[in-house]
Amino acid sequence: MPSATSLAPADALQENRDQYKADLARTPQGDFMRPTSGRRRSSRSANGVGVQVEDTRICVVMVGLPARGKSLIAQKLVRYLGWLSITAKCFNVGNYRRTNTPQPNASFFDFSNKEGERLRRAAAQAAVDDMCKWFKLPGNLIAILDATNSTKERRRWIKDRCDREGIETLFVESKCDDEDLIMSNIREVKLTSPDYKGQDPEEAAQDFRNRIMMYERVYETLDEDESDLTYCKVIDVGAQVIINRLQDYLQSRVVYYLMNLHIKPRSIWISRHGESMFNLSGQIGGDANISDRGEMYARKLPELVKQSAGDLPLTVWTSTLKRTAQTSRFLPYEKLAWKALDELDSGVCDGLTYADIEKEYPQDFKARDADKYNYRYLGGESYRD
Repeated sequence: MPSATSLAPADALQENRDQYKADLARTPQGDFMRPTSGRRRSSRSANGVGVQVEDTRICVVMVGLPARGKSLIAQKLVRYLGWLSITAKCFNVGNYRRTNTPQPNASFFDFSNKEGERLRRAAAQAAVDDMCKWFKLPGNLIAILDATNSTKERRRWIKDRCDREGIETLFVESKCDDEDLIMSNIREVKLTSPDYKGQDPEEAAQDFRNRIMMYERVYETLDEDESDLTYCKVIDVGAQVIINRLQDYLQSRVVYYLMNLHIKPRSIWISRHGESMFNLSGQIGGDANISDRGEMYARKLPELVKQSAGDLPLTVWTSTLKRTAQTSRFLPYEKLAWKALDELDSGVCDGLTYADIEKEYPQDFKARDADKYNYRYLGGESYRD
């Protein structure tokens, strides 16, 4: 475990505050915690969430055979983007198709079935139309078009339509030959898909396998013939990732997430650090040691973890602060410190109590209570940061 910095003495904390005195004198109370991004003047437009864009709108087009985890990836991506305060929405073509054909059998997906092809195309058209309407609303930045999109002709049609609407496209193919994962997805589908609601599980599984076979007959993977497209191919759940023609910041955020995505189930246990000396005194921030009660918690923690995790091999992630290192030191696992897990930097208020902050900065104390997520401490951070 890397060594942590020692707690700054009171005179050092005061010196840290003093360096901002001039700024505080010029800045009205109630303003010094506000994010500055809204005040910047720029020829470029901002999407209001700290990302500089020039009317950026992106359609993430899922590509892949059934049972390759496309819908799970789409749902996880929407949640991730929401965590980044980026407005995103998933348009699932299967949901549109079910309005006319709620429980079709595998023959419906036979590409020689002209009526089935017409209905599937109509569902895709309706989903894309709704997506384009959604993009016209302010602040809507990323849509995920969730479907097989299994042929080059279908992908080109989507690309051309988005080009006409001024929407960027990012094709994301989930390509998987892992039979265990495919079978796991098939079992999940037969239990949860509305297509098989009320049907015998074994018959549902066999029909779904037949559906996959229908798509395999015509499936075309993304390749050099589509080198003009922006795409990301995720092969065997991230064993290999191929990226082509990545263009901008938002696309890079999406691809970064996909490169680090785990779609197989796994568990994460989260623990707070043991009680610290600053917890006892009511001070915020700092790098205090844990208290006697914090020490008791640290010694009890291995037993609590074992009750949940058993003998699983774990990795413990902590912040770089002493209180987390001290809390985790009895855990018999590999330990890694990550500065991104450090507590919010409270800037000039570091080491103060909330009573101190209310006394020294009364308007800002109220402003922080009104909007904790967006307010930034002078010389420190906001939760949005």
